[in-house]
Formats: sequence, C-alpha cells, structure tokens
Amino acid sequence: MNGILPLWKEKGMTSHDCVFKLRKILGTKKVGHTGTLDPSVEGVLPICIGQTTKVAEYITDTGKEYVAVISIGTSTETEDAEGEIVASDLSLKKITKEEIEKVLIQLTGEITQIPPMYSAVKVNGRKLYEYARKGIEVERPSRKVLIHEIELLDAQDMYEGDELQFSIRIACGKGTYIRTLAVQIGELLGYPAHMSSLVRTMSGTYSEVDCRTLDQVRELKELGRIDSILHPLEDALIDFKKVELSEELFEKVMNGQVLPEHEELQDNQNIVFVKHSKAIAIYRKHPEKVGLMKPEKMFPLNM
Repeated sequence: MNGILPLWKEKGMTSHDCVFKLRKILGTKKVGHTGTLDPSVEGVLPICIGQTTKVAEYITDTGKEYVAVISIGTSTETEDAEGEIVASDLSLKKITKEEIEKVLIQLTGEITQIPPMYSAVKVNGRKLYEYARKGIEVERPSRKVLIHEIELLDAQDMYEGDELQFSIRIACGKGTYIRTLAVQIGELLGYPAHMSSLVRTMSGTYSEVDCRTLDQVRELKELGRIDSILHPLEDALIDFKKVELSEELFEKVMNGQVLPEHEELQDNQNIVFVKHSKAIAIYRKHPEKVGLMKPEKMFPLNM
C-alpha cells in the first residue's frame, strides 16, 4: 500500500495518535505524518503510507493555511487557550477594523518569531516543553518565518469590550507558530493576547475537501476501497522541476548512478526525473564532486 492520505485530524488527538490508529486500520507499520498539529487543533494532516514516507519531508516543507481566532485581553503561558493566564488587561477596549488590518500588514512577509516555551523546538538536545514542565526557563533561539498573507475574516468595523475576539486566515511557510503570531498581534495592538482556536485548512496541495476522518478511512478499508482516497507521491513534488528521462538516461538513473550535472540543476536545488510523468528519482548536486549529481531519493517502478 503506497500513497498520500489527506487526513482530517480531529480535536483531542495528537498527530502521533493519528499515525498509531492508521497503522492498525491499514495493517501496515510504514505510516508517517507531515507536520505536528497540537491536540487542540483540528484540520488537514497529510499522511504518507508505504514508499511515500520518503517524500513526507517535502510536504512538511510546503506552505500551510490556517483559520485562527485571536483573543485580545489575556495572554497565557502556552500562548493558546489551554494554558494558565499570565497577563490580563480587562479595561474597555475599542479597536477599529482599520487598526487591526494595519497590524496584520506589519506582520506580513518575513518576520522574526521566538518559539513558545511549550513547543517541540529543541534547545541543547531537549524539547522546550520538557524545560517548561519543570519550570526551567531557557533562552529560545529566534527564527525567521514567512507570512504570505493574513486576512481579517470578520465584517464588523469596530471591536469593543473588555475582551475582544476576531478571526483571521493565515497563509504561511513552514515553522510558523500561529500561537506566537497571536501574541505578536496583541503586542502591536498594545494588549496581551492569545490564540483561542485554530484550524489548519490547507497543507501543501490538500484542503478540507480532500480529507477523510479516521472513521471514514476505517469504513473505506472495510469496503476494500482505500485506494480510492490515496494520492500519488508526485503530489509532494509539485514545486520541483521535472525532467522526462531519455532512454539513454533511464537505466543509469534506475541504477542510482552518479551522473554529469543536468542543466536544470543550475537554478534548482533538486530535480525530479520522471518517466511518463511518474517520478523515478530525485537528484541533487553532488556535495563533493563539482559538475556531478547524485540521487537523493529513489522510487520503485511498481509504486
């Protein structure tokens, strides 16, 4: 069994929980997810099965889209609704739509984020949440992330009250913490803030309409129709330059030979060799031998 299964992860489950359950449903151990979603988050989680686990990293690296609810007035230790409140400002607030949109523009493009303490980012070989659970504060490395677009989804012109909420849609690159983005939005508005809910609406090329729940997957497996919802590994390589193999190169690539560098590698980190649109191998520049290229990934023809 090989293919990419766009799963709709439901609230209350970790990404690992989904993998564990799918291994039992599908009867195979070779199952991997493509980017962790917190238990409180629901949404699109592409799952790689069989040989397609080889391309999981490329789906992980693709862009994502989310819909988040931002709460203004309180901040929490986890930066979402699950944590203890650490700061609050319950004064009467009046924030206009234009003020919010101005802040969202400021946070569009390449921005710097400091990962939350309750996250899986590693410092000195240990995950930050391991330090946080023991009450140990460590210096967190900042990171650059790319925000392609932030759109305010609510139609009202004025937000008024001691605690305010509004929904936004975020299109972003890998490594973005939406929880931290919520805090940054609050800081620019002048108030403590946190993310009160989050849904991942897109991952790579997959959206909600492509997804199935675990119960739906189980039902299709019992009906013998699981292949009908599996997508080809080529979906994960949509951003790569494709090169159709000539008969002369076909056997050499199939054997994983080191070859003279292809002209398409001049402007690309990787290229995908295909035969009749089916991926055969990913090649990259040889790290040690100038002018040569070597295989990064190989894919069996019977996939």
